[in-house]
Amino acid sequence: MLNKSALSALALMVAAPVAQAADFEFWYGNTGTGEEAIQSACTAFNESQSEHRVSCVGQGSYETGMQKAIAAYRSQQHPVLIQFFDAGTLDLMLSGAVLPVQDVAPDVDWGDYINGARSFYETSTGELFSQPYNGSTLIFYGNRELLAQAGVDELPQTWEGVIEAARVLKDAGIDCPFTTDAHPWRVLEQFSARHGLSIASRNNGYGGLDAEYTFNTGPVAEHLQNLAAWRDEGLVKLDADTAAGKYTTAFNSGECAMMEGSTGSYGAAFAALGDKVEIAMAPMYEGYDRHNTLIGGASIWVMKGHDEPSYNGARAFLDFLRGDAQQIEFTRITGYVPVTNSGLAALEAAGLSGDPQFATAGVGVESLNQPASEDSRGVRLGFYVQFRDIFMEETQKAFTGGQDMQAALDAAAARGNDLLRRFEQTYEGTKLP
Repeated sequence: MLNKSALSALALMVAAPVAQAADFEFWYGNTGTGEEAIQSACTAFNESQSEHRVSCVGQGSYETGMQKAIAAYRSQQHPVLIQFFDAGTLDLMLSGAVLPVQDVAPDVDWGDYINGARSFYETSTGELFSQPYNGSTLIFYGNRELLAQAGVDELPQTWEGVIEAARVLKDAGIDCPFTTDAHPWRVLEQFSARHGLSIASRNNGYGGLDAEYTFNTGPVAEHLQNLAAWRDEGLVKLDADTAAGKYTTAFNSGECAMMEGSTGSYGAAFAALGDKVEIAMAPMYEGYDRHNTLIGGASIWVMKGHDEPSYNGARAFLDFLRGDAQQIEFTRITGYVPVTNSGLAALEAAGLSGDPQFATAGVGVESLNQPASEDSRGVRLGFYVQFRDIFMEETQKAFTGGQDMQAALDAAAARGNDLLRRFEQTYEGTKLP
């Protein structure tokens, strides 16, 4: 027979709420080494504790992931967390389907994020709307072996130097001196930011939904015209011009000597070329002060409509991903850069900053942390994912001779402004967060 104290203890056990493990989903868009790193992080989180369990579900691409998540939100079958890339930031901010991550986790030291990572995903009052995750930025790549064959001792740091080196490489028999795909992330957004230039009025849309595209005049337009002329001269090759059919593959295979590319491309380049790979900050035109490049890659958003246990699990997972050890491992696998100052400091303290596997960390963070301006915060423009497609469509026609580059840029700006007006009408009366 149980005594009185034992009965009391049993009653307390029955009355106490049973802690339930949160089972929640995280949808992501990466493939390749990015997917490998994400799945590794998810497994490590689940093995590190028993209270929560995350199921990490690949969607094949960022765009597909967001489309499915918004559709699932309407039917209340959506994940707690979704990864989405930089271009869709404003669309998700105004979607009504997400919660600001800084409101979900107010006790986190969000100020630890590097400046270039914060500014793209924060509100006008400086609060983070989503947690930066696979952070990348634009850097410059060189193949030491090919450069040495032409007597080029180091990667040039100006566009004038790049083309001078390209001509030397061409004369030395290297058929592909420099390669790019001319994607707007590289030739428009990153180019403008580091030169302290805007691509649209109202500080690239941060000042309001009534912004208009302006990139079709001035230095940005001149750079695109230069790229077209350099391609005609045989100094620059686009995807279709290379034997490999893709600019990153052309560089990694040793076909091309120089490349502008994401830090996220470093893992594959290093695996292919080893210590032949040389990297530096992206080149500038002479006469311009260097500003910060923009954060690329993606961030993690918290979706509305879930219970508190699920949000507790999400907080624990976001804390885990933000940890120094996880950031270092993510950098090792992918070439993406640490997104917090503590992550970079931990990498340096571990003596890894000089390791070729982590070469992008120092260069990438240095580029992101250059002096900022109101025009280098990021891009806060509606329907920007669709605009990128328009920009590629029009400029690729110019590169292949279907129209001149100025006509292409004018058409892209006009079509882009139509998108902006549609977006403004859709969210009429809405104040930007």
